[in-house]
Order: sequence, then C-alpha cells, then structure tokens
Amino acid sequence: MRGPSKSLPKYRKHRPTGKAVVTLSGQDFYLGPHGTKASRIEYDRLIGEWLANGRRVPTFVEEVQISVMKLCLEYWRFSKTYYVKNGKTTDELGSIKAAMRFVKQTYGKTAAKDFGPLALEAVRQRMIDAGHSRGYINNNINRIRRMFRWGVSKELIPVSVHQALATVPGLKKGKSKARETDPILPVDQETIDATIKHASPVVRDMIQIQLLTGCRPGEVCSMRPADIDRSKKVWRYIPNSHKMEHKGRHRLILIGPRAQAILLPYLLRDTKATCFEKPSGGPFRRWNYGEKIKQACNRAFPAPKGTKGDELKAWRKKHAWAPNRLRHSRATDIRERYGLESAQAVLGHASADVTQIYAERDIEKAAKIMAEVG
Repeated sequence: MRGPSKSLPKYRKHRPTGKAVVTLSGQDFYLGPHGTKASRIEYDRLIGEWLANGRRVPTFVEEVQISVMKLCLEYWRFSKTYYVKNGKTTDELGSIKAAMRFVKQTYGKTAAKDFGPLALEAVRQRMIDAGHSRGYINNNINRIRRMFRWGVSKELIPVSVHQALATVPGLKKGKSKARETDPILPVDQETIDATIKHASPVVRDMIQIQLLTGCRPGEVCSMRPADIDRSKKVWRYIPNSHKMEHKGRHRLILIGPRAQAILLPYLLRDTKATCFEKPSGGPFRRWNYGEKIKQACNRAFPAPKGTKGDELKAWRKKHAWAPNRLRHSRATDIRERYGLESAQAVLGHASADVTQIYAERDIEKAAKIMAEVG
C-alpha cells in the first residue's frame, strides 16, 4: 500500500487575482502578491505548520476561516455603501436583507468555505416552503451567490465556493413546487375612479400622472422639476435614475397636456426636490406609494360585515391593485388605439415582445374575433 506523497503542495499563482496561493488539505490559502518575498515567507510558515501537524491544517488556522454569519455581516456593510443613489440607499438593500435572513437562520455558524450547492438548495427549499414565488426565489438565490462572489473578491473564501454555487440552476416554470405569480393585468378605469376618491390629494395626482404617462411607480415617486424639460408642447421627463439604467438604456417619458395640468403645481419647489412628498415629510418610495393605494382600495371596497381571517385577506387581495398595473393599463389603451409599435415607443420598451405582455386583455379580444371569423 502506498503511503502519503512526500511532495509538498505547490506555491502557485491564482490568475484571476494575481495572488499567490497554496492548497492544504483541500483548502486554498492566499499568501499575498505572487512572486514577492512576503508571500514566500507566508508559504514557508504555512507549510511548516501543516507538516508539523501531520499534513493537516492546524486547528488554529481552521478557526480563522470566516463563518457564513460573518460573511453576511461584511457583505451587509459593503451593500449599505454600494447600493446608494442620490445619497439614499436603494430598495435592493431590503431585498438583500431578506435573502440573507434564510441563509443565517440555517447556516449562520457554518464556515463559509463549507457552504456548497446542497446548502444553497436547502436554503431555496426553505423559501419554497415559506410560500414565496418562483421569480422571487430565483432573484434571492442570485443575491446569495453574489454575496459569495464578493467574498471571493475580498479573499475571504476560496474561489471554488462560488464556482460550486454557480452550478445550481434556477427554478424552471412547472419544474418545482414554487408558487407561480398571476399575470399582471391592467386595472379598469371604474376601479381606478372608485379608488382615488379615497386617496389623499397627492396620491390621487400620482395615480393620474402615472396612468396618463405610463411611467413606472418608482419613476413617479422620484420625479423632480430638474428632470422635466418644458420647452416643448409635450414635456420630456428624463428620470435621474431608473430601472434599466444599469444596462445603459436611455429613458424618456412624455408628458402630455392633461398630465401637465396635474403636475404643474408640484413644480413650484426646489428643482432638486421630489415633486410628491408624504404627509410626514420626505419623498414617496415605491413601497409606501403602493401601501397608500392599498389602503384606499380597502376603503373603496370594504369587506362584508363579519368577514375575518383568511376570508378577509382573500377579499382584500381580490379588490386591491398595485401601481404597476397602471402602466399595463396605459399600454393596453395605446395599443388598442395606435398599435403595438406606438405602445412600445411611448412606454420605452426594448422590444415589442415586452409590450405584448402588457396587453393580456387583447388576447381575449382576439379570441372573440377569431370565434366569429376564423
């Protein structure tokens, strides 16, 4: 029977980072810049300790390996400074926090280097069991992977950890028990009219401007006088930041006469201040704008007396609508009047296929026509 190899683990270069690295007992140890005297000294030290411990990593070396909880903490500190726009943290920070919660609950004390594909799948299963949707889960799993990739870039964990996590595929439609979300349909004008009667004047005007322009909820919340060009008959709103800016896409929102009349009083303020502010002060964020609409819906469509528990939740879900549905309403209306390409241009879609999604009700209309003539 052959005994253990007498050769020593090699001092080698980790090409992505340019660092020197040595692998001991399956663990990568980074030594500093490759080729430097300091990295050679660190290599000799680790090899000496490894040999003295019977070709095993000494216990005190293993103890310095970062835990998943510590990695989450370090990444959280980084995220609070990275995910910032106009001096304020973005909504992505809340999403990161939600994703990390599942990891910390089960694997907080686990060494980050030992968090592998099976652990990631177990975390994903907890999300499924919690009733989250497939898209939401896939996004959060990607956030977790991004955290481990960041840990690799900071030399907190071996690159092999992120490489292994990358092998876990996303959940496919119909291939898992994850909940599928319902398609987002337009909200009809009758429902909008009933809702705005119970909304505050500011929220009412935000709803009407969003419906008339087809802008996104976040875009109406962040609207500022400085971002609006009023030199032409149809105003041009170029958001200071928007959903697709990280992909280098330009965003232009056209504001016609009806929306101008509603918006004009809100332009009489500091040009860098947001047009719409909460009663308590400060700009609206997407989530509290949506919450105000939800509250107005509850007042506009009260549940029958005696409705409680799950029945009450079901009633409110059925009769409430979210602000992103206003964009779908505008898309459907423009497409019916002027065609698909016009809807694409007004809404700023990258392709006509995206506009198709926004016009679900047209499918029913086409089906009725084909029932008569097809």
